[in-house]
Amino acid sequence: MVRVVMGLRGAGKTKQLIALATDASQNGKGQVVVIERGEKLRSEIHARTARLIDTKSYDVCSYQVLRGFITGLYAGNYDISHFFIDSLFKIVKNDDMAECEKFLDWATRFGKENGVEFCTTISADPADATAAVKKYFMQ
Repeated sequence: MVRVVMGLRGAGKTKQLIALATDASQNGKGQVVVIERGEKLRSEIHARTARLIDTKSYDVCSYQVLRGFITGLYAGNYDISHFFIDSLFKIVKNDDMAECEKFLDWATRFGKENGVEFCTTISADPADATAAVKKYFMQ
């Protein structure tokens, strides 16, 4: 499953992501990975229950690199059940909706093949999302 939390700055996207990641890490059966740009979530999510990764430390700068990064993390730990990605557009330095669609479709396929769930936040106006991106919006 892939879920997207999209909204303008200050809409509460990261708070939703933190709540979902905390719930998954406390009540889930696998490992939780939280991918962020910077270290703003360090004090919000307990590192004992979730693995927090700052993409600036690994030069993640495009959708292609992010896909490879996620695949590599999973290859090293098949116990990962959830990937939470905070501020997708900031991490990949690309706000092209067509590229975003491709990434979300890839995450859907990867998730189904490996039993992994994804949740990502996107800082943008939800009205600007394409129908293909909107299908991933949280209900």
